[in-house]
Amino acid sequence: MSKLMTWIDDRFPLTPLWELAWGKYIAPKNFNFWYYFGSLAALVLVMQIGTGIWLTMDYKPDATLAFGSVEYIMRDVQWGWLIRYMHSTGASMFFVVVYLHMFRGLIYGSYRKPRELTWIFGCLIYLALMAEAFFGYLLPWGQMSYWGAQVIVNLFSAIPVIGGDLSTWIRGDYTISDVTLNRFFAFHVAALPLVLIALVAAHLIALHETGSNNPDGVEIKKQPKDPKTGLPLDGIYSHPYYTVKDIVGVVAFLAVFSAIVFFTPDMGGYFLESNNFIPANPLKTPPEIAPVWYFTPYYAMLRAVPSFLQTQVWGVIVMGASVLIFFVLPWLDRGAVKSIRYRGTLYKSFLAAFIVAFLILGYLGTVPVTVWGQFGDAAPFYGADRATVLSRFLTLVYFAFFLLMPWYTSRDKTKPQPDRVRWK
Repeated sequence: MSKLMTWIDDRFPLTPLWELAWGKYIAPKNFNFWYYFGSLAALVLVMQIGTGIWLTMDYKPDATLAFGSVEYIMRDVQWGWLIRYMHSTGASMFFVVVYLHMFRGLIYGSYRKPRELTWIFGCLIYLALMAEAFFGYLLPWGQMSYWGAQVIVNLFSAIPVIGGDLSTWIRGDYTISDVTLNRFFAFHVAALPLVLIALVAAHLIALHETGSNNPDGVEIKKQPKDPKTGLPLDGIYSHPYYTVKDIVGVVAFLAVFSAIVFFTPDMGGYFLESNNFIPANPLKTPPEIAPVWYFTPYYAMLRAVPSFLQTQVWGVIVMGASVLIFFVLPWLDRGAVKSIRYRGTLYKSFLAAFIVAFLILGYLGTVPVTVWGQFGDAAPFYGADRATVLSRFLTLVYFAFFLLMPWYTSRDKTKPQPDRVRWK
């Protein structure tokens, strides 16, 4: 084996690439539970690409055949049901691990200097992942796929001047049709996976240049070298230490993932809606149209904004801003420390309010706006739905976390950040 590796290294730098990317990558000693989710996101990406390739072997990107081809995969292709459920479950679990990965960045300040570009690449991955999920959602050609795509594409028509032409260009037609299905299929299986892979590579390259953050926010690259190991005082090689640690996270993740795939792949309608097991019918609109759960917080914000002058443009702007505002986060935070371990009450309170608002908005996006009834005709709501009023309030809370960040982070009472990492 050593002779084989030497032969390969003489012709291709396999060992140096392994050591650069992982084997000799220096990481802080004190990674905890929250640092599982970066590697888990990479695992799910590989899983989605693999299962997606197998699904394309039997899927027909044709409006008259697409739904039947999915049924064929589920019923007649050997282990086709397993591959399909792995792919559909993987889509939701991808967002689960990405949301937790982003939350870790918020609590430990991983977006702060010198990792601004790493954070921006991560936000671009998030946008590409949302687009990938949206394009893939139409492919089963079920009722919710068809009408969900119809609603979301029509949102672009609210953009002044270019909206109508833009929505027509996205569809490739004046309505969702076979042309749209073929176009979305091409984006889902070819264009966006390439973009995702390129962005993940850029994300990792930027991370390796600056080094990983840690729960204490200590920059280990600035530490003196240990004379025995030649490593920073609080640094260790990723392999074998974090290889073993990440394997533990992978085993736990696969246990949860397998339980969902084998016992409840639809997750009560949140991962796979019942309406999507009905063939798409352009002449019959479902009673309630809602996106998949990972888009529902933004959908709730869209519905919360009133229609001024019979246009939804302001709702579209709010929904777009709620995603794009993550890009400027590194320049909004004026705190003296990075990690939540040494932050004061102000930052912790605003972060907690932001998380609660995001979760409740996610729930409100899955239910009809009339679920809690109306306030009546009393001022200031004048018959508004309770769910809509709550969505408006939570939207303000969501944006307050970002827009007020320069104020509350600069005034927060923080604890001194240590020079060395802690083991707690």
